[in-house]
Amino acid sequence: MATVTFRDATRIYPGNDKPSVDQLNIDITDGEFLVLVGPSGCGKSTSLRMLAGLEEVNGGSIWIGDRDVTNLSPKDRDVAMVFQNYALYPHMTVADNMGFALKIAGVDKGEIRRRVEEAARILDLEPYLERKPKALSGGQRQRVAMGRAIVREPKVFLMDEPLSNLDAKLRVQTRTQIASLQRRLGITTVYVTHDQVEAMTMGDRVAVLKDGLLQQCDSPRRMYDHPNNVFVAGFIGSPAMNLFDVPVVDGGVKFGDHTHPVDRSWLADAGSHVTLGVRPEDLEISATGGGLPITIDVVEELGADAYVYGTIEGSSPTDKPIIARTDGRTPPAKGSVVRLSPKPDHVHLFNADTGLRLGD
Repeated sequence: MATVTFRDATRIYPGNDKPSVDQLNIDITDGEFLVLVGPSGCGKSTSLRMLAGLEEVNGGSIWIGDRDVTNLSPKDRDVAMVFQNYALYPHMTVADNMGFALKIAGVDKGEIRRRVEEAARILDLEPYLERKPKALSGGQRQRVAMGRAIVREPKVFLMDEPLSNLDAKLRVQTRTQIASLQRRLGITTVYVTHDQVEAMTMGDRVAVLKDGLLQQCDSPRRMYDHPNNVFVAGFIGSPAMNLFDVPVVDGGVKFGDHTHPVDRSWLADAGSHVTLGVRPEDLEISATGGGLPITIDVVEELGADAYVYGTIEGSSPTDKPIIARTDGRTPPAKGSVVRLSPKPDHVHLFNADTGLRLGD
């Protein structure tokens, strides 16, 4: 087991002027489960492949424990990678697939058998050891791929979107198993996904990337409650945070016909407008008639809760919808007009020009 450190790690592909990963700095502690997340092309898989030794590092360095592995070959880094396509040998049994890397390394047959049986017990694969991959479900094949990584007893697990080929129900089940397994084994794990729900539910910390740049690396709760910038605010959370361009006025910012009070020091260099963010669960239907008038376009009833999607009264229906969570038993009717106000302590403010967070 070991720590992992990215120190200004940079990757520039031949023919590109702009780095795919630009001076990445992350310190991953021993036994931590870190998730790299972001939209397609943000550099998350490239970062993982740099750590694995599958991509060249053009600047900076990467350390595993107290070893600089920047220029080491993949086989010398003591890492094990789980890919999204399983990469199992179809002509081999489950047991042979799991033990193949050890066989190539010249490990004793008895030791291979012991490690394979132990991994199979952990992953509930004991009944399938003599089957071929074609006789397994997608979830079982993914567990075999994980078993192949476990038997190597590496210092670091690397996982590149391992659940993307599974259906929705199986993804939820398997991500719980992976998170539980990682905590049992205590092996440092770096996990890549484009699914922010997956990231928030699995990681001890989450690192959000955009255009090769690290936007924020924090615990899921801290990232949800204190996003560093507009991008993180809009990316983390499902449904996404509502973002409004609002004018700065005496005493705070204007939200509809309501003035939301803001500490004057927060707005000192903000200019005439700021971006106000509020999550769907923090928008309330105003009982006093104040707030922002919204025409309800769609109501999603989910049982105990309902999400209402609307547009600002009088604006174009093609404008970005506003989303609010309400009581699922008494949601407003489609086509009705309601006034929404943010909960006082759950508003996020960002500089309209830089997108950076204002205040604490």
